[in-house]
Amino acid sequence: MTRNTALKESFSLPSHLDGRSIVLVGLMGAGKTSIGRRIAARLGLPFRDADAEIELAAGCTIPELFERFGEKEFRDGERRVIRRLLAGEPLVLATGGGAYMDAETRGTIRREGVAVWLRATLPVLLRRVAGRTHRPLLRDGAHEDVLAGLIAQRHPIYAEADVIVDCGDESPEVTTGHVLDALVAWQPARRLSLTLSQASYDVVVGEGLLARAGALLAPVLPQKRAVVVTDDAVGPLHLAALMDGLAQTAIEATSITVKSGEASKNLQTFADVVDGLLDAGVERRTAVIALGGGVVGDLAGFAAAATLRGLPFVQIPTTLLSQVDSSVGGKSGINTRHGKNLMGAFHQPRMVIADTAVLATLPVRELRAGYAEIVKAGLIGDRAFFTWCEANGAAVIAGDRTAQAEAILRACAFKALVVGDDEREEKPNDGRALLNLGHTFGHALEAEIGYGGILHGEGVAVGIGLAFRMSAALGLCEAAEAERVIAHIAAVGLPAELHHLNRRFSAEKLVSHMRRDKKARDGKLVFVLVRGIGKAFTKGDVAIDDVIALLRREGCDA
Repeated sequence: MTRNTALKESFSLPSHLDGRSIVLVGLMGAGKTSIGRRIAARLGLPFRDADAEIELAAGCTIPELFERFGEKEFRDGERRVIRRLLAGEPLVLATGGGAYMDAETRGTIRREGVAVWLRATLPVLLRRVAGRTHRPLLRDGAHEDVLAGLIAQRHPIYAEADVIVDCGDESPEVTTGHVLDALVAWQPARRLSLTLSQASYDVVVGEGLLARAGALLAPVLPQKRAVVVTDDAVGPLHLAALMDGLAQTAIEATSITVKSGEASKNLQTFADVVDGLLDAGVERRTAVIALGGGVVGDLAGFAAAATLRGLPFVQIPTTLLSQVDSSVGGKSGINTRHGKNLMGAFHQPRMVIADTAVLATLPVRELRAGYAEIVKAGLIGDRAFFTWCEANGAAVIAGDRTAQAEAILRACAFKALVVGDDEREEKPNDGRALLNLGHTFGHALEAEIGYGGILHGEGVAVGIGLAFRMSAALGLCEAAEAERVIAHIAAVGLPAELHHLNRRFSAEKLVSHMRRDKKARDGKLVFVLVRGIGKAFTKGDVAIDDVIALLRREGCDA
């Protein structure tokens, strides 16, 4: 017996829906009341019809309310009634066709319930409303023209609902089954909220979020217009899905494509992107959306910060590395011949959307590189998270979506904590600079090998190993701690030591690259070192001779 035919059986929703109301939205004729009653009966929840509640409170019918007070006053009352109903115990609520069009009401439903859009085509709706005249918007006849206009106006807003169920000419019982099936299948995206001194935004993590990008972004974008910046590797894979997702909520979008790879983080490409934005006729409320890895995010973020003195910006990172690192915190920038990220700006995004489904298109080398930034969070300040990484790191790299989502959220949560305490990296010690664990060595390796010759995460992985070995050599941490970290990094397939890179290095050359690093202070090198796993700190007085001695012990030439 299938769920759709066993309609008299009780039904239990999954735990992630516990305590949440189910709110049905859609046009007149979609069946919100009849479906809502059946869902409530199946779930053992109370049912309320917002229109009936409004009429009860007002002591007159909705057409009479429209005639006496006008639509604006009616919507004000409707907003208050829905807010009151959703503030109580969980229930099933059928709303009027125009209720969800109100931004404040949508916000209330988003916080308190799960919005289900009963989507029906124009022919289906026409058959269902035939002969009706009690609806205020149908009193003058011409049902087809009225409904067609409402579809064009309201469907892009209804598309912000959490769950969408298509309704045809099937019976209400069958549609009820479809709604319950959809609620069981729905997995809410997990959200992490960042609150900084001048900006607050969410990092949203989940599977299949590109298709829902419009629903996620519509509440936070100041204008339903955007320019997507992507590259020629990511664009063919994911741009169409993003554009379709934006179009669902009528966000008008165009795109700019740059060449993939670190070499594109240069002044000329930056200028090309800015020109592309201006050619597209952007206004100050037009959003820039970065769709790609760290290179695209850094480049598009810097262009958004500079164009018209600042455009709204959204990060949609498509690599594991960028999902846990560069997309969060507001740093953007490009490289120069003097070094990495030496031009840039702090420009916080309106939202970060991390779709774990896109990680399936990445080669394992890219996943490993991203994992280096995940494990780094535990090594800086969360020993328990490092222990979690030891148990789950292989699953993250193997593509386990649950493990990936958990790793992304925990790494981002840690980064948010650090960034919130030192947003613009102004603290003389510790603060946001702690996030550079492994980076002084790693950036030197990137500069020496050539950008693109080694992945950023690979350089960081080796750099972390060197930072722990340096800390042990200086008597700051136990040697066993360093060896434990290096063993884990190597176990997941990352290079953990210089000899894993299969080439010779000059200690003097690597140090010369470090001297040009933007983290240098008063001509001295600044390192992030450790007193053990989860106990990182900044140290600005490391002797150059000690650095060279370490590099030579690790196999570097003089």
